Amino acid sequence: MPGGAPVAAHFTGTTTAQDDVGTFNGGSFRISHRDCNTILTMQLAMGCPLVSKPGIMIAMSPTITLKGSVRFSMKKLVAGGEMTHSTFTGPGELLFAPPTLGDITTLRLSGKETWNVGRDAFMAATQGVVKDYKRQGLGKAMFSGEGLFVYKMSGVGLLWISSFGAIIRKDLQDGERYIIDNGHLVAWNCPYVLERVASGGIISGIASGEGLVCKFTGPGTVFLQTRNPTAFSAYLSTHVNAM
Repeated sequence: MPGGAPVAAHFTGTTTAQDDVGTFNGGSFRISHRDCNTILTMQLAMGCPLVSKPGIMIAMSPTITLKGSVRFSMKKLVAGGEMTHSTFTGPGELLFAPPTLGDITTLRLSGKETWNVGRDAFMAATQGVVKDYKRQGLGKAMFSGEGLFVYKMSGVGLLWISSFGAIIRKDLQDGERYIIDNGHLVAWNCPYVLERVASGGIISGIASGEGLVCKFTGPGTVFLQTRNPTAFSAYLSTHVNAM
């Protein structure tokens, strides 16, 4: 609606009332206890592998095999990425939870698309999903909130990502633009540029608390989180020092 509020369906967030359930080749999953204490429950068939970031496992069946591995690379060292990952192989039940208070959502990769995922957002992926690092420009590295490198996810399979706070999905039409404050990005598959939105110069930007933002252009999809980790850390630091 030009000049007015968009229709309700235009802005869609993942539901907080219902669990997200589904299946994949070799297993099934359920995302429950949404949306700040979310749990990802897996049922893995015999021999079905699942790769995850380390430290997110809550519990598992004794029949599941866990194997950790270390893959050193200069790219990961420079990016500050994780050198290790965990591989769980069925049969059995597996429970995951993100390290922060937030939600989890599922991305289905068909082999035709590539997703950019923030380093803290990646949780787990099924066999067939390829995880690599993508270098951002220096400006995006310094001000987008995601650092010099982000994950580049491709292949075929399911990918689970987590957010700090609730996770929101925004679908953009061809040529549609949308502005997201830096620090709130989770995953995206369309291009963006950094832009200053505060008017009145640098003093106005500092005073308003808003300055550089990420302007996305469709077609594509962006997942964003309702909490900014950097802002939350500053909030905690201020209040702890005041005690």
